[in-house]
Amino acid sequence: MYYDPSKGHGLPHNPFNAIVSPRPIGWVSTRSKDGIDNLAPYSFFNAVAYTPPQVMFSATSAKADQDETKDTVANIRETGVFCVNIVSEKQLSEMNKSSQALSKEIDEFEFSDIEKQECNAINCPLVAGGPAALECKMTEIVKLSGQANFAVFGQVIGVHMRDDCIIDGRFEIKKYNPVSRLGYRDYAIIKDYFELRRPDDN
Repeated sequence: MYYDPSKGHGLPHNPFNAIVSPRPIGWVSTRSKDGIDNLAPYSFFNAVAYTPPQVMFSATSAKADQDETKDTVANIRETGVFCVNIVSEKQLSEMNKSSQALSKEIDEFEFSDIEKQECNAINCPLVAGGPAALECKMTEIVKLSGQANFAVFGQVIGVHMRDDCIIDGRFEIKKYNPVSRLGYRDYAIIKDYFELRRPDDN
């Protein structure tokens, strides 16, 4: 099968959502200028550079009570900071509950019964007890083609790692089993691991 995205695919569900998978989930927390905390998962998310460490995520829809975007992007525009929380297997239900579209006056941490704590370097909350969290200073918001599509880039200026996830000097993902998005309403919990050395490794 071949299709031109501008002309449609003729299928009952968009295959593009599933073709690029698995995708890590960035559980992004922010705080509005009025002090209201927000938490939402984004599966268009990834790390994009090592030095300095940088990440990006993109938001692809809008809410009626925000300016052509979602609460997360609106808050980052106002404050210039955000935190990316890494989602573990045990947090799957809470992450999903926090994805619900709510009024900007509602704190998703409280709505989803998620414990929060303050970040160290930025004025923003993070998900308490998670395997890792990345405190970020926004470097750029890029308007993408299409309505309400924005890519947010940030430099990581603070890193939290849960102590039990550090084993023999390595951050060990087997301790928490990360959650990934596969497309549609399909997800995967990563439990099958292997090491693959490159041909030019010493």
